[in-house]
Amino acid sequence: MQGLYLSILLDLHLTFCMMTTTTPSLGLKGIPRRILNGDTTHKVPYQTHQNHTVFFRPETKDVLYLGGTNLVLKIDVDTNDVEGPCENVIMVIQEFQDSLFVCGTNGQKPQCWKLVHNQSTEIVESYEGTGISPYVYTQNSLSLTVEGDLYAAAPLEHDGSYLQFRRKAGGRTNVWMYEKWVLEPTFVAASWVKRNQDPENEKIYIFFREKNSDNSPEADPWITRVARVCKVDEGGSKRFFQNTWTSFLKARLVCGFPKESLYFNHLRDVYVLHAEDWRDTRVYALFTSSWNATAVCVYSIADIDKLFETSAFKGYEGDIPDPRPGTCVTNSRGLPYTTLNVVKDHSEMSEWIHSSIHPLAPLYVSNYNYTKVVVDQVQAADEHMYNILLLATDTGTIHKCLELDSELFIISETQLSNRSAIQSMILASRKKKLIVGFAEDMFSLDLQPCQKYNSSCAECVLSRDPYCAWTQNGCTSTVVMSDSSASFHRGGIQNIKEQQTSVCTAALEGSQSRRESTPASLDSETVYVMLGVSFYMSCQIDSYHATYTWVHQGHSSSPCQQLGPRCLHLITAMEHGSYGNYKCMSKEQDHTRLVTEYNLTKQPILLASLPSSTLKTYNRCGKRNNAAALVSHVEWVAMSVAFMAIFARL
Repeated sequence: MQGLYLSILLDLHLTFCMMTTTTPSLGLKGIPRRILNGDTTHKVPYQTHQNHTVFFRPETKDVLYLGGTNLVLKIDVDTNDVEGPCENVIMVIQEFQDSLFVCGTNGQKPQCWKLVHNQSTEIVESYEGTGISPYVYTQNSLSLTVEGDLYAAAPLEHDGSYLQFRRKAGGRTNVWMYEKWVLEPTFVAASWVKRNQDPENEKIYIFFREKNSDNSPEADPWITRVARVCKVDEGGSKRFFQNTWTSFLKARLVCGFPKESLYFNHLRDVYVLHAEDWRDTRVYALFTSSWNATAVCVYSIADIDKLFETSAFKGYEGDIPDPRPGTCVTNSRGLPYTTLNVVKDHSEMSEWIHSSIHPLAPLYVSNYNYTKVVVDQVQAADEHMYNILLLATDTGTIHKCLELDSELFIISETQLSNRSAIQSMILASRKKKLIVGFAEDMFSLDLQPCQKYNSSCAECVLSRDPYCAWTQNGCTSTVVMSDSSASFHRGGIQNIKEQQTSVCTAALEGSQSRRESTPASLDSETVYVMLGVSFYMSCQIDSYHATYTWVHQGHSSSPCQQLGPRCLHLITAMEHGSYGNYKCMSKEQDHTRLVTEYNLTKQPILLASLPSSTLKTYNRCGKRNNAAALVSHVEWVAMSVAFMAIFARL
C-alpha cells in the first residue's frame, strides 16, 4: 500500500513539474542545444509600463537612446546608466544635423524636437511632425537618416491612410511617392547601402508588404515587396513629377519553395548585414505563413540590383527608353518624359526576386513564432567569419543561431521575460551585446556567455559558439574588448563546422586533461531503498541535442524519459534485481559523458529508523530531498492525494 501511495504521489508531483517547466523535447530537429538562464543579462526596469518602445544607437558611440511613452532615455551600453526622462510619446529617434532628432504622436498632433544632450536634455528647436511620426503608436511608421537627410514613412491622415515613403528634411529636395505605386502598404524596414567607389549610384532600399490588387480567392491577400530609390534623386521637373521620386521601382520578394509554389508572404522583419563591398551585403528577411510557420530567407543586394536593371516592366510592352527607368542620374529634373512615364505607370518589375544564396528553400523554417531578427558577425578562433542570427520569439525568448551554409544551428535559448512580447531589439555589435525592449523593462544580453560551456573542452567545442574557444583559462571569449575597439583573439580550440570533440584530445595535456576526464558537474549518490516501493532517478539535461540513456550494472540500458529539463528512470516496484549501480550517460557527436551516478542499496530494516543523514534521494524537480522525511509524511499526505487522484481518474 505504501508503494501505491508513493506512486500516486510521484504521478502528481511529476505532473506539477511538467506544468511549471517549458523546455524542448529531446531528439527533435530545429531546437536549441542549450537553455540558458538569465544570468548573462542585465535588466533595466522602466518606471511605467510602455505600450511602444523604439531604439536608436549612433554608430560611433557606445550609448543607446530609448523612446517610449512619455520618455526618452539615454543609456550607457557598458554600465546601463540611465538619463532622462523627456515628456512625449516617442516614435522616432535619429541622429540628424549633429543633434538628436526626436518625434512623437504629441496627442495625435505629430511633433518633432531637436535635442542636445549636455548635463541635461535641452530642446533646441521644434518642428511639425506629420509624415515623420504617426498620429498614434499603433500606426505604421519608419525612419532613416542618410548623410544629413531624413527619410520617413508615416500616415498623412489621422485614420492612418495615405502612407508613403518620403525624403522629408535635410540638404536635398523633399520628395514623395506617386499615390498609385503602392496599395495599403505596411513598411517594415529601410536601408541605405553605401558604394564607396560609386556614391552617385547609391540607393535606399525599402522593404514592405502591400495588399494584393488581385482579389481572386486563390490569390494571396498580401504581397511582400522591395523597392529602391536613388540617393541623388531630386524629383522631376516643374512640369512633370516635381518633388516625386523619378527612380522608384518595386519588385516582389519571394521566400519559400519554388518547385512546390509554396511561399511565405507575410514579411515580419528585415535586417541588412552590410559588407565592405556593397555587392556582398545581405538581406535577412523574416516571414510568416498562413499555416503558422516562420521562415528566414537571405538575399544578396547584388541580385536585387541586377533584377531591377534587367527585368521587364510589368504591363509595359514598348521599347525601354534611354536612360532606363530607375537609373540614378545626377540631374533627375532633366529626365525625358518617356523614362518618367514608365516609372509612373509601370514601376513594378515582371520578374520576382528569389534567393540565389539558398535557391531551393529558405535558410530556416520553424514552428517557433519569430517576430524579430538581428544578425551579428564574429571572427572565430579558426579565423573564419561566421554569421549569428538572433531571433526573438513571441514568448520573450532569444534564439542564438549559427549560420553554416544551408544549415541553421540553434546554439542556445535565453528566456528574458514571460510577461509580454518583445517590442524592440538592437545590436551593439562592437560590445557583443543585444539590447531587447519589453513593455516593463529592457534587457542587455551578453552574446559571449562562454562561462556556460566552461566544464570541459568537449562542452566548449560542442557549444559550436564562435564567440567562445577553449584555452588554458577554460572556455573564453574570442573577442577581446577595449575602451575604443574590439579585437580578435587568436588561438584556442574550436571545431565550429564539424563539432567534433576529438580536437581536444591532442591539444589538452597535464592539468587540462585531468580536468577534461573528471567533469566538475558529476553527481554520485548512494541511496537506500526498500523492496517493493516505487523509486525514480533523474539527471540534468545539459544539451537537448544529446542522447541520454540509463545504464544498469554496466550492461543493460534504458532510454531517457524526459520531463522538462530532467531525464528520469522510474522503477515502479523495487525487486532484488533492481539494485546496483545506475549511470546516466549522454552522447553527443563523438563525446560520451557520465552525467549522474546512483548506487541503489537494499534496506532490510524500516526506513524510518535509519539516520536521516544517510538517506538521500532526489525530489521530482531535481532538487535533493530527505527520503525519510518524504516517507514519514506519506501517512497523512498520500492518503488524501490517493483518493483525489483516484476520483480524478474516474
